[in-house]
Amino acid sequence: MRLDPLALGAFLIAFGVAVVLGPRVISALHRLKFGQNINEDAPEGHRKKQGTPTMGGVLLVLSLLVTLTIGVLAAPALRPFSGALAAVVLVFLAHAALGFADDFRKIKSGKSLGLKAREKLAGQVVIALAFVGWLCLTAQPNFTTQVWLWHDQHCDLGWFYYPLAFILMIGLSNSANLTDGLDGLAGGLSIFTLLGLSLTMHLNFPQLPLFGFALAGACLGFLWFNAHPAKVFMGDTGSLALGSSFAAMAIIGKQEVLVLLYALVFILETVSVLIQVSVFQSTGGKLNGGRRVFLMTPIHHHFEKLGWAETQVVARFWIIGVLALVLGLVLAPLMYVWL
Repeated sequence: MRLDPLALGAFLIAFGVAVVLGPRVISALHRLKFGQNINEDAPEGHRKKQGTPTMGGVLLVLSLLVTLTIGVLAAPALRPFSGALAAVVLVFLAHAALGFADDFRKIKSGKSLGLKAREKLAGQVVIALAFVGWLCLTAQPNFTTQVWLWHDQHCDLGWFYYPLAFILMIGLSNSANLTDGLDGLAGGLSIFTLLGLSLTMHLNFPQLPLFGFALAGACLGFLWFNAHPAKVFMGDTGSLALGSSFAAMAIIGKQEVLVLLYALVFILETVSVLIQVSVFQSTGGKLNGGRRVFLMTPIHHHFEKLGWAETQVVARFWIIGVLALVLGLVLAPLMYVWL
């Protein structure tokens, strides 16, 4: 594990850019009346958040782009962008655009529902297919389709690897989207995931840690304004972009297994929804009084319903995220020969 001074600089620059631009972005969102519409089924304490500016993911996009631009101008090592870095940035921006469309539809409709589920999924599928297509076209023999399991033990999945990469991107982008429901929750957890992926990146991709550290710094700057009580929400603009970035970095950097640990809380949030829906439908559904496993999903709302304060849920989920990060960093040298 290496801490590149350039990557650390990107982290600090992105944080500074986010803190400086944050008030301007929030003010612009206020003027445009881009306020959040709270779901009627949300816990009672969330009603007071109605009208809080959303689309704050724009701040993540701006901070990342400004930081990368400064990096290109100041560091010859970033000229030109590697194909890997360009691919991850494009995945991030494409999902941010899709999320922006979803957030904009919510605002215009005055409801908590934006794009139809099939429309959003169609957008995610197109982006994921484009990424997997690029991965296939640039595949390195005896490398791209391999999954590292333990030190020098790896498994070459051949063509079967590409459907798994596709599923990982769709899954993680939706996981981050589901997790973004409490002040500071998704932003804080994203920092831990990005730092883990950046610190254990494969040596073949030296530019990718800069992206990870820059986006982590942008998330930290965003938390300055998203901490409870939040002055801005990231919306789908930010959450879809973050989750897809985790997948792109893990796939390119050969961390397909370890990302499941770094992103543990995101994945548990998704699993809770899948369990809830499957049990509810299999026991009769809405018409026949289907049974629920949790009081409400994603699971962070379950704990709110149990009486935990929002800040308690966030802090405790962050603790789990930190423990997952530490465990991942401990396991990484045992799993990867390049560390």
